[in-house]
Amino acid sequence: MYLRPLAAATAAFLGLALALTGGTAPSAAAGARVAAPGTGAVRSAGPELDRLLGVPVLYAHRGASAYAPENTLAAVDAAYELGVDWVENDVQRTKDGQLVVIHDDTLTRTTDVKKVFPNRTSWKVGDFTAAEIARLDAGSWFGPEFAGARVPTLRQYLDRVRSNEQRLLLEIKKPELYPGIERDTLRVLEQAGWLGEDTVRNRLVVQSFSADCVRTVHSLRPDLITAFLGTPPVGDLARYAEFADRINPWHTTISAEWVAAVHGVRGAHGDTMRVDTWIVDDAALARKVQAMGVDGIITNAPDVVREAVGWF
Repeated sequence: MYLRPLAAATAAFLGLALALTGGTAPSAAAGARVAAPGTGAVRSAGPELDRLLGVPVLYAHRGASAYAPENTLAAVDAAYELGVDWVENDVQRTKDGQLVVIHDDTLTRTTDVKKVFPNRTSWKVGDFTAAEIARLDAGSWFGPEFAGARVPTLRQYLDRVRSNEQRLLLEIKKPELYPGIERDTLRVLEQAGWLGEDTVRNRLVVQSFSADCVRTVHSLRPDLITAFLGTPPVGDLARYAEFADRINPWHTTISAEWVAAVHGVRGAHGDTMRVDTWIVDDAALARKVQAMGVDGIITNAPDVVREAVGWF
């Protein structure tokens, strides 16, 4: 239900890509645009080639959450079936110190926590153990076909993304609620094999709405690519560039002039700062932010946005 056919225009697109890169296809490690095995869906060409062609990189927000329950392994797989390399997720910490993938700091919207634990007085993620959260149904709210889907641990999520050969835009959610979560997140990434040189360079970005959190991650692992979620004033961009490589704003808060200003600053690793905007789910809006010059689009419906911005 998620697949789109590989249109003839894809061949022309690839031909143009090869011409612009001197006739040499990018390597798989560099993110060559190829068909996902068994699907025919086109995967990412990598940020450098996409930027050259003016095609924003797509990030499946909480997985392909227009088609599967957000932040579940099913949503990761839905993004894979669509041929989307990058998935975005949210990380929080349980009462017993385990990291789980969930957006809200309460469990009520996306699980059956009130049914499973009717006598509890708090529904916050941080008031439940990982074992308790593992009992919850995180899929039925979205549709009966997803009944029994679970809130994954960060390790489970990382393993699925790696198995799918995808890439991860990881958000540390509400770090003020979980002191030390930056170190915890880096520890799990290390244990799961996500902090090797190639992965750090090509397959992982860590972001947060908290500048202090992003700064902490950068200080602990200066090699990581980091992003600040927000729209800082142009005059403050140089300060953010000390610890971030990207500025990821809500689409309603930006203009072409602001995007150009971000591109005029070099980030923590000395490269031009990128702009990946969110949440864009319809074709007209996708074309609008593309015209502003954004580098990436974070979307619940990557198939809709992909077609709009010219992948095929």
